[in-house]
Amino acid sequence: MSHPFLQLLIRWVVLALGVTLSTKVLPGIRCQDLPTLIVVVVLLSFFNAVLRPLLVLFTLPFIVLTMGFGLVLINALLFMLVSRLVEGFVVESFGWAVGGALIVGVTNLVMNSLMRRPPPPPSPPPGGGRGADNKPGDVIDV
Repeated sequence: MSHPFLQLLIRWVVLALGVTLSTKVLPGIRCQDLPTLIVVVVLLSFFNAVLRPLLVLFTLPFIVLTMGFGLVLINALLFMLVSRLVEGFVVESFGWAVGGALIVGVTNLVMNSLMRRPPPPPSPPPGGGRGADNKPGDVIDV
């Protein structure tokens, strides 16, 4: 999964899954059809890449004071912005946007943890844990 386009495509699919899940779970968020969903995902991806870092930078003290909940509010703000720009994607209020942002965030968290590569096994120490004469050593280096 090292190809950048494949990584982008997987992120879009996970984001689409999160947005679809939020439209199914929350009655205040509606998406008209599949082409609208694709436009929403592309716009959310663009805003997450361009606007979100700037918003995080400017609101960093607030994010620290709220112990990270400010990030959910930024995501909700982006959700609302996309709903204003895309006809056929409706977010009725900021409260529903917060709920949608939470669902999308949890979906991303779960999918990223499921798709994470396992860490490589630890490599043996030089000499394989044996002494200079290639016999098991009784000295423990600290």
